[in-house]
This record gives sequence, structure tokens and C-alpha cells, in this order.
Amino acid sequence: MLIFLTMPSDSDSGATAPAAPGTAAAATAAPPPAPLAPHAAAAPPPAPEGDADPTRDLKSYLSRGENPSMAEVIERLHERGVHSGLGAFSPPGTRPPLVGLAVPEDFALPKGYVRHHQATDDGQRIEAILMFAPDFQLLDANQQPLAMPSDRVVPPELAPPGLPIRRITLPAPVPTANAGR
Repeated sequence: MLIFLTMPSDSDSGATAPAAPGTAAAATAAPPPAPLAPHAAAAPPPAPEGDADPTRDLKSYLSRGENPSMAEVIERLHERGVHSGLGAFSPPGTRPPLVGLAVPEDFALPKGYVRHHQATDDGQRIEAILMFAPDFQLLDANQQPLAMPSDRVVPPELAPPGLPIRRITLPAPVPTANAGR
């Protein structure tokens, strides 16, 4: 049981002190306010996305029963300004894999060269290709900078000595259940 006590204000005489619980003065204190009627209570806000998780997820961007392709999902996310999670990726097919010289895992790379690992849009691993390191500048015999390829993929004529010259081949796409889309 709650008991509400009233405190004297500065305008009161100050002759009475607050009553201690269990005294006669406490028994004559104002009654507690009546509870609100059920119809006056505010309705709880609707649960976001049908559950208690307030974080927006893919259900926020798709209609029930809809089955869009991954490219359509990523495009919708980008249209709404979402560039994190799945929205951090480019739609499938918009950034094709780079094709270059295959570089065996056991081949020791000289300074300035790196292995570039990739995967297809359907998740297949692609053999590593040889690229120039981002901070590397190739020099000619006179120590003058050579023009670097814009994509930094090493052409056969600039391959390091001893590297077997063989271009990678991209794997065929894996058939999917939605192949007719």
C-alpha cells in the first residue's frame, strides 16, 4: 500500500512537520489517485516488422511473398541510401572479375607484386592473379617510372622472371533454381 504525504510549502506556517509512516497524520493523507480507465490508456505502438526488433532488415524492403534476385535487393537498398550490410556490395554482374596471369601459391613474389584473390558472383573461388602493389611504381633500366596499367593487373611483358606465363580462366556460372529470371 502506498501512502502519499504532502509537504508544507514555504507559505505554510511550518508548525507541522511531515508525519512519519504509521502515525495518525499519515492515515489522514490524501488518497492515491484513481487508476486510469482502460479506454483512456494509450495503445502500445505497433511492433516494428512484426517482431520486437527495431532494426530494419530485408523485410523492410520486400513485400510478403516476393522473391527478388540479389541484384534487385541490392539495387533497392542503394535506392534507399543503404550502403552497409548487403548494400555495401555492387549488384552481381556489375564488377566482373579481373583476368590476368595465374600466380601459383608457391611462387615467391618479388617486391611490388601481389596475389589478387577473387570469387565469382555465385561464390566460386577464382585462381589468384598477379597485380602490382598499390604503392609500387615500376622503373625502367634508367630508373624512370613506367606507365602502370590502370587496373594494376600485370601484363605478360612485365611479369617477374621465372613466373610461368598462363592466363586464368573463369569458371562457368553455377546453375541456380532461379535460372529463368
